[in-house]
Amino acid sequence: MRKSARYSTLAAAGLLAVSSLTACANDVASTASTGSGKGTKVKIMVGGLDKVIYLPAMLTQRLGYFDAEGLDVELLTEPAGVQAETALVAGQVQGTVGFYDHTLDLQTKGKAVESVVQFSRAPGEVEIVSTKAAGDITSPKDFKGKKLGITSLGSSTDFLTKYLAVKNGVKVSDFSPVAVGAGATFISALQQGSIDGGMTTDPTVATILDKKAGKVLLDMRTPEGSQKALGGPYPSSSLYMQTDWVNGHKDTVQKLVNAFVKTLKWMSTHSAAEIAAKMPADYSQGDKALYTQSIKSTLPMFTDDGVMPENGPETVEKVLKAFNTNIQNADVDLSKTYTTEFVEAAK
Repeated sequence: MRKSARYSTLAAAGLLAVSSLTACANDVASTASTGSGKGTKVKIMVGGLDKVIYLPAMLTQRLGYFDAEGLDVELLTEPAGVQAETALVAGQVQGTVGFYDHTLDLQTKGKAVESVVQFSRAPGEVEIVSTKAAGDITSPKDFKGKKLGITSLGSSTDFLTKYLAVKNGVKVSDFSPVAVGAGATFISALQQGSIDGGMTTDPTVATILDKKAGKVLLDMRTPEGSQKALGGPYPSSSLYMQTDWVNGHKDTVQKLVNAFVKTLKWMSTHSAAEIAAKMPADYSQGDKALYTQSIKSTLPMFTDDGVMPENGPETVEKVLKAFNTNIQNADVDLSKTYTTEFVEAAK
């Protein structure tokens, strides 16, 4: 079965950084992780390489699984998933590690994109409120009139924030989404009062809690948290690619999926500390214990086989239809937004 589609906000300017990416563990910086130089060359853009929700991308490289499949994979990074998607649609990369939900939105814009391996069954996102605003925001019902941080407009944090508002009786026009990225920029905005709260992931969440700069309002790092907040499993981080490219390069796609499935299985049998030890040293930003905790908190979101969770696409469609007029007015073919062909063969 195939399923494809995603949203194109062609911000071409954001793509210029691709050719001059340099290593850095900050979510808001661009990072290039050079491949082995041997084997079939593939470029993959990640919506934040050091975000724990996208951890399988770098971990696969660090474990040597790309090399073992005869692939020379170059990992690039953009601070938000929507920017990573733009690179894919523009043809600057062959794959994107980002949220599955964009495949649906892109389909309504005539773009055929599909998830070929699903890393997760929950968003891995956390709605945080600043310590100062914690008394005024006790649920999404209190979003009205507030400034809420997201990575960027059109990102999955934007999608999920809008859904939580609408679900709780708040119109999307009643609050102000503020694009603050992740990591240091998100934390600074929270501390300075530029936002009252916002949606982000680990390791940003762990740092905020450690600094006592904010409190958790909603935790969607587990399947249980996803069920409570969104009404079902919410497949998020995945490797998605343009369907035409997949159909024309099945052998390469199979090798990529083989490598990622190996990583997901490895993650399911190793501790957060063992995983953290495999990652680049600068990802811990000087606090290995805190980084390990951030991985431990997020681990429950990951699949161990790369298979799309049952009823996951339907949950994503329901969430997007709550506020996205493009999807409300379209007949989305979920069977074209993902494929299980490659993960089944990887087994």
